[in-house]
Amino acid sequence: MAAMVLIWGYSWVVMKIGLRHARPLDFAVLRVGIGCVLLFAIVAARRGRLVLPRYRMAVVLGLLQVTLFVALTQFALYFAGPGRTSVLVFTMPFWMIVFAHFLLRERMRGPQWLAVALGFAGLVLIIEPWKLTNLAGSLLSVAGGAVWAIAAVLSKRWPTAHIDPLVFTAWQLLFGFAGLFVLAALNPPHPIEWDAEFWAALLFSSALATAAGWWLWTYVLAHMPAGIAGLNSLGIPVIAVLSSALQLGERPPALELAGMVVIGVALALLAATGDRPLLSSNKTR
Repeated sequence: MAAMVLIWGYSWVVMKIGLRHARPLDFAVLRVGIGCVLLFAIVAARRGRLVLPRYRMAVVLGLLQVTLFVALTQFALYFAGPGRTSVLVFTMPFWMIVFAHFLLRERMRGPQWLAVALGFAGLVLIIEPWKLTNLAGSLLSVAGGAVWAIAAVLSKRWPTAHIDPLVFTAWQLLFGFAGLFVLAALNPPHPIEWDAEFWAALLFSSALATAAGWWLWTYVLAHMPAGIAGLNSLGIPVIAVLSSALQLGERPPALELAGMVVIGVALALLAATGDRPLLSSNKTR
């Protein structure tokens, strides 16, 4: 979980740099395609089984969690900065709790209600919805968070813990790549600037953010309750905002900094609850 938070947090800055040289869908196709090839190569090198017992969830998550989510977030980054975009995408944990309520019949319990409330308050301080100036980027970001949340909840509804996470992620990326390729083919071609900065951004985004990142997320979801996975991932926008400020000069105002502190408090409170599940199901009561 910690590795995923660090990789995905910094990846927002890297992807913003990549979009200086390529259109959103072109960059998305390249990074997902390379990440997919890397994962299949790793599975083949260790002589693992390349097929899945069933492909339904790989198709569903590939189209939702890769094609749609990546397309939405790449266009959101095209219109807005990485810090603000990442924070808006990370309304995801709260969408996840809503979807888990209806699809998994999960219920919050104990002091975790306070952690959720603090996390939401921190996001509101960072987002400053009363001052949104870029409606397109904001709506795309929030839509991306909602799509990611429904995909995560569906993965808990039809778990894949019995499948090798590496193999499952490779197939998920393959189906997601197919969807992105179709979307990119429907758009007019545009030349890519193949310079050193673009190559660095592409390699980081494909090898770490896409291949390693989605594998880690699949593993986390298979071994952790959906709610606690979503709330712990709130550390990602904090890393994104800080790294964007340091590298790109995207200076968050006082309210955004206050929001990051509040989110930190929420995560600390969540950690203080120990290893108990964040959400409990009515079916087990």
